[in-house]
Amino acid sequence: MAILELRDVRYTYQTQYQKVEALKGVSHSFEAGKVYAIVGRSGSGKTTLLSLMAGLDLPTSGQVICGGKSTAEMKLERYRREQVAVIYQSFRLFPLLTVAENVMYPMELRGISPRKAKKRAAELIAKVGLPESALDRYPTMLSGGEQQRVAIARALGMETGILLADEPTGNLDTANSEIISSLLCELAHKDGYCVVIVTHDMGLAAKADCVIELRDGEVKE
Repeated sequence: MAILELRDVRYTYQTQYQKVEALKGVSHSFEAGKVYAIVGRSGSGKTTLLSLMAGLDLPTSGQVICGGKSTAEMKLERYRREQVAVIYQSFRLFPLLTVAENVMYPMELRGISPRKAKKRAAELIAKVGLPESALDRYPTMLSGGEQQRVAIARALGMETGILLADEPTGNLDTANSEIISSLLCELAHKDGYCVVIVTHDMGLAAKADCVIELRDGEVKE
């Protein structure tokens, strides 16, 4: 059963001088427990599609359906907080917060007490394969691969069933890319997350259960 669904999703950028049709009727369904890779050349519409799935904007026409309800019928801020979690290429960790504080941040926004959030942060840091000592470090004290694992732990702290990843291995070397791709696959196949990855990394895409290729805003059959 689909946890997330795209129905004839179209998106048009309007500038002062022209219209750009970035997405031209994309339809697809996404299930829990699977990894999906969205691939395609630069300008094919990958990032635009992911932003719509993340609730950063609404389609020009068509629908993004989550839990049987269109994002157009939801408060997008609440959708982003409760339904989806996004992992970015640039990590987007708060540099002045410790690792523990970064992971705790979305939990505290949901009203979880600091004591419970700190305990859960320790569990999640262990889950992504980092030592307990990492909790008191700052992001700049970690390698790129370690920072990405912290970003994944923070996403898991949001307790959503959908993980959206935008080029999660784009800033990483081969060894760390392998660690991150294996972790994302494990989260889907063992823990039941729906993992959707936009990537240029064909090694990562090869591990996905389903590869969706976009070409000029359309799904290439």
